[in-house]
Amino acid sequence: MAGGWTRDGAVQDQIDDTVLDAVNGARARLPSGESSTHCEDCGEDIPEPRRRALPGTRTCVPCQSERDARRVMTGINRRGSKDSQLR
Repeated sequence: MAGGWTRDGAVQDQIDDTVLDAVNGARARLPSGESSTHCEDCGEDIPEPRRRALPGTRTCVPCQSERDARRVMTGINRRGSKDSQLR
């Protein structure tokens, strides 16, 4: 499917790189270490099952949901077209 001077499979390489970047970004955002007993944002207790399920957690579920909703997704423009740069 690649065209021009690109080799066959170049499009798939771009897709694979995009997926790998997303996976590495998600892994980097995972908490690690010892969990807090109280939420950093609101001060409420963090339930023991959450602390066991997600080691290193620092927030309760409602506060983490708010943080996730505010997160802005950015990425690398792997397409060379002007249209993709304007979005």
